[in-house]
Amino acid sequence: MDMKFENITTIGFDADDTLWVNETYFREAEEEFAALLEPYETKNTIDQELFRKEMQNLDLYGYGIKGFMLSMIESALELSNQQVSQSTLAHILQIGKNMIAHPLELLDGVAEVLEALHHKYRLLVLTKGDLLDQERKLEKSGLIQYFHHVEVLSDKKEDNYRRLLDHLEIGVDEFLMVGNSLKSDVLPILNIGARAIHVPFHTTWAHEEVEPHLHNNEHLTLPSLRELLRYLI
Repeated sequence: MDMKFENITTIGFDADDTLWVNETYFREAEEEFAALLEPYETKNTIDQELFRKEMQNLDLYGYGIKGFMLSMIESALELSNQQVSQSTLAHILQIGKNMIAHPLELLDGVAEVLEALHHKYRLLVLTKGDLLDQERKLEKSGLIQYFHHVEVLSDKKEDNYRRLLDHLEIGVDEFLMVGNSLKSDVLPILNIGARAIHVPFHTTWAHEEVEPHLHNNEHLTLPSLRELLRYLI
């Protein structure tokens, strides 16, 4: 698709699975959790129950590892009819702690792209998740010097984006969002009149999946962040 970005002054980047690996570690944790609960249920039922519990708890716990950890504990108690052992609960807590402490893995080309872009554009990080965890990851990443502003949002809906752009005095016609999620990083942005570029990650959380009929051709999809430089430099 031939898209022009001459008016863009500010670029927002999603963090998880756009700048660094994230969802892969959740899938690994789910596998470990299912193995722990095998004495009580089938893997398919365990996976379904955990996802149901995560969705039920989103408004209460928000996004991120800590909410995921609490949902695993609640699911374990319910799936085992309150019979799960203390050692298994301790193991679940350790799964979450291991996720938080996991070494950060930048996606290919991230530092190179940000180095090239930050001389020309105002760069932002706009992400969901736990504030402390996201701040920790940004610190580990070594990327913080490239960003003018970092915002950890409770959610990524149209109103969240509108309020943030208004607060930062950024016009929708000069803003571009880059991220891996059509649901969170692309469609709400297009709906408020701004521009978006989709850079898919190989693994997508079920909650972020979008029905094919909701896709449109008003955004650019690129295979990697490196491809941004063809359009923005």
